[in-house]
Amino acid sequence: MVIMALDHVRDYFHNQSQLFAPENLTRTDAALFFTRWITHFCAPAFIFLAGTAAYLYARRGRSTAEVSRFLWTRGLWLVLLELTVVASFGWNFGIDLNKQGLAVIWALGWSMVALAPVIHVPWRVLLAASVAMIVLHNTLDGVRPEQFGSLHWLWRLLHVRSVLLPSSDLGLAVSYPLIPWIGVMAAGFCFGRILDLDAVERRRMLVRLGCALTAAFVLLRWSNLYGDPNPWSVQATPVLTVASFLNCWKYPPSLLYLLMTLGPTMLVLAWLDGVRVAPWNPFVVFGRVPMFYYLLHLPLLHGVALLFAEIRYGRMGFLLQMPASLRGPRPDFPPDYGYDLWIVYLVWIGIVLALYPLCRWYAGVKQRNRSVVLSYL
Repeated sequence: MVIMALDHVRDYFHNQSQLFAPENLTRTDAALFFTRWITHFCAPAFIFLAGTAAYLYARRGRSTAEVSRFLWTRGLWLVLLELTVVASFGWNFGIDLNKQGLAVIWALGWSMVALAPVIHVPWRVLLAASVAMIVLHNTLDGVRPEQFGSLHWLWRLLHVRSVLLPSSDLGLAVSYPLIPWIGVMAAGFCFGRILDLDAVERRRMLVRLGCALTAAFVLLRWSNLYGDPNPWSVQATPVLTVASFLNCWKYPPSLLYLLMTLGPTMLVLAWLDGVRVAPWNPFVVFGRVPMFYYLLHLPLLHGVALLFAEIRYGRMGFLLQMPASLRGPRPDFPPDYGYDLWIVYLVWIGIVLALYPLCRWYAGVKQRNRSVVLSYL
């Protein structure tokens, strides 16, 4: 949750955010690239561990039917939040149906809806199917939406990052196509069984799995044979060559992107297993109320960006919409808009510190009140 906020602060504050993506190796530098790259771990960990959380939720004496009902109702709730609160009071300030983003909360929600019925399937079958989706989906990279005729919109939602225009008044930016995120969450649900092992065996399994996934990434990426539509190549400097090697496709996440992120995630889980921290440790607090944190951090950092713009330029209207939604110069933006990367980091730290007391308060509310309603936020 903390690392995720860094990328969103960069979108609103960095002086290059309107000109090029940090992954553009012809224009980026090491600091900017790795500021973006470290945040790649967020979405895969969120969605994978959401599946694991569903398994742990089921283990607390709930029936499969109860878990399934919770998954599809919570999933639809998340989709609704993406299209309303996140879109109009987070990324943008104001309702604009021409700029509806279908992003990570959307993918998380529909992945939960998809997981709801398949948790009835034997876990070995579910694991095989989810791994197959993750491993094989890049074979579909050459399939274009136009091949489906009037159903092109369905393939865009499933596997192609694009913009859907259902009408002249509605525009949907599909940032997170659902394949293979659904498989990632289902794999996370199956992964939950590893957490049932005794501590020594659990850590051993986490280390083995983490090393295996990471090694698979390095070997497959080195070969440039399969797993990512963007092959790596030698660049002008060693650092940029490393960046090219790590620059894997996120929209939708390639096999290599998922190996690159989920492998180290397993190793971090092994490292953290058994670590004891205080109940009000900031990372524990944010982890207890992740949706509350998410819904707060966007309007907070967006509001701070507006304040900075008003102070510096005497106007803020150009920032009411998400600045990174358009890559390239925008006529309404000041030509010198934005701040150096070190200021981005300072703002990020300030945003996280400001969120802590609010999240600690809400974590206390949830702890005192076990209401089912509160579990949806």
